[in-house]
This record gives sequence, C-alpha cells and structure tokens, in this order.
Amino acid sequence: MGLNPTIELSSVTKEYGKTIAVDGVSLAVAPGECLALVGHNGAGKSTLIKMVLGLIGPTNGRVRVMGRDPLDSAFNNLRSKIGFLPEQVLFQNNMTGRETLEFYARLKGASLEALDALFHRVDLFGAANNRISTYSKGMRQRLGLAQALIGTPDLLILDEPTSGLDPASRQNVYSIINDMKAAGATVLISSHALTELDSRIDRVAILNRGHMAALGTIAELRRTIGLPSEIKVHGSAESLQRLADYYSGKGYMNGAAHFSCSASEKIDFLRELMELNIPLTDIEVNDPSLEQVFLALTKGEDLGNE
Repeated sequence: MGLNPTIELSSVTKEYGKTIAVDGVSLAVAPGECLALVGHNGAGKSTLIKMVLGLIGPTNGRVRVMGRDPLDSAFNNLRSKIGFLPEQVLFQNNMTGRETLEFYARLKGASLEALDALFHRVDLFGAANNRISTYSKGMRQRLGLAQALIGTPDLLILDEPTSGLDPASRQNVYSIINDMKAAGATVLISSHALTELDSRIDRVAILNRGHMAALGTIAELRRTIGLPSEIKVHGSAESLQRLADYYSGKGYMNGAAHFSCSASEKIDFLRELMELNIPLTDIEVNDPSLEQVFLALTKGEDLGNE
C-alpha cells in the first residue's frame, strides 16, 4: 500500500437505530488499484459506498478520501475528481444522451469537447442525439458509465457496472477499468457478478453482516482458508491406468484422472506428474473461484440477485 491511499477507512461503524449496517471496517485502497466489494444483500456495501461519497457520515471511526473527510466543506473541491455509477441508473427520458452528458459535464466543470470520445468509448456515439426514452437497459447502463467517466476521475466507484450488459459490453467495461487504473485512478467495484471478477481485480473485500469477513487478493484468500485446487488429467486408457497404478485411490472417470491438492503443493505435484513420463493429452488446473471463496467465508449464505 502506498503512502497516500485514495480511500482510507479506520474502524468505521454505521448504526441506524439498533441496526448495525457497517461494523468496525478498516480498509485502504491505493491509487492504480481495483478493489471489489462483495457481499450478500444487506452486508453493508451500499452503506460503505455512501460514506466514501460523503452522503452519510459514520457513527464511529474515520473516513478519508483523497486525504480529506468527505463530510468537510473543503471536500467539495475534490468531488469533481470522483466518478460514480449508481446501481439504479435513472435519467430524464425526454433528454438526449448528449444533453444528459453535457448537463453532468457542466456540473463537474469538465470540458464538453471530450464528450464525443466518451460516447465512442461506451459504443453509444451513433445514439448520442437520440432521446433516452428510446434507449434499452444496456444503453442506459453504458450512458451511466460514460457519466461516471466525465472529467477523467481519480476515483471511480461502480455499483453493479455490468448489470444488463451483453458479453461484449461487459468486456468493454473491464477494458475501461484497466485504462483508468493504468492512468493511476483508484477503482472500487461493488458487484454480485463474482465469476466476472476473478482475473480482473487486484484485491477483494468480502463483507458479511456488516463485518469485514476477508480482505486480500483471491490467491491469498484461497491459501488462508485452504481451498484446494482441482487438477484434471486427460490421456489414453493405458496412460490413465498407469497413473492409477502410481496414485492409488484417486478418482478416475469420463476418460480423465481427478486430483485435488493445496495451493502450496500444486507446483510440486505437477512437476512430479511430468517426471513420470506418462503420455498425456491435456492437464486442466482449476483454482478455487472467487465465488467458492465467498461461499466458504460467508458459510454459504445466499449472495442475492443481481
């Protein structure tokens, strides 16, 4: 973690009456880092985002964004450096896409000349002058992303950014996130789409009933909770029989041998497998996914619907 994290939460708690929405959460996110915030519905993700944005204050603890308290009046000067895509994207139906982005650009004091490039970036240039009432859900979502990117923010907060998007548009969202990171921006994603996030984020913060259940890279969390990797070895019946002679008691089915080993043993196992010099046609290594890590850490509680 660098000297000056973009987001810094220290023992942050938020209570609503007797309900504790966020309970003692500490977290730091650096410039150029993408952190995913995941948890079941009601885990405290939205409350945490609202505190980072300065929409609400913590009951206890300290929130700092770009070095300032989001509730301070001085923080208003930094708001133009934040891009936010809410979970529910709502626009005026009688306005065009271009009128909408011009409105937000003026609010941010950003250049109107840069808007064409934004429309191109989210594949909406051809519909920029159409009324939003003609936009599909996916087009509205992409317009919402363009709105969040106005002014090239230093902090980008995306709540369910790929909701309602087709596969190509989802890929484009993550391409944009990579570009923002490369430019030094901090990206905070809240998402239920865990299978998408596996290879696309730097770290994950897992919230469970307001607590921080885990924080780290997916590889670190796999090791911490001891989830094994699954290794599937394909080969001829003769090759698999030779493997069976060497590794007794392993699962052999559907023309493949199935092995399970911990992260720390994986490389040694694969090296040993190669040294047997048994002809093989394929080896598949499946590390535990973020979804499996999440379920293990939250005791299998339902993640909720996107």
